[in-house]
Amino acid sequence: MSYRKEKNKSLVGLNYSDYSSEKLQNLCTTVLDNGMHGLCFSPYEEGQKPGDIITESQIRRRLEIIAAYTKWIRSFSCTEGNDSIPKLAKEYGLKTLVGAWLGDNKAVNDKEMKALIELSKAGFVDIAAVGNEVMYRGDLSEAELLEYIQQFKTAV
Repeated sequence: MSYRKEKNKSLVGLNYSDYSSEKLQNLCTTVLDNGMHGLCFSPYEEGQKPGDIITESQIRRRLEIIAAYTKWIRSFSCTEGNDSIPKLAKEYGLKTLVGAWLGDNKAVNDKEMKALIELSKAGFVDIAAVGNEVMYRGDLSEAELLEYIQQFKTAV
């Protein structure tokens, strides 16, 4: 994950560090009332972390909260229950940007790719992201990532 301390409380390069909590809350309310184009979506609940199995009921609870405020969601994995995210998002009328989480484990990568391809062929993926931060983390080389991208393009 990429995090830059200097961008804390920042939207589109604007620094909100001088805003009071009340002013930030009012700004967020305005944004929610106007609706957002899309949101990064994570259904993990307190105490859970990537690698834990996510249930459909968790996903539904989160989608019910955000569906009225956005048109798109972006998910980051296609395994461990995350494969239900794009399916359920479509039930709520949302578009999807679905990611295959790639790393340095070929067996895990192959499961992610297989699931992304299946979801795409079934019509649940509007935009696919293959290995979004894998080079940033140094898990795969450029050539290896390009092979996965080509695999996806050929299959879909």
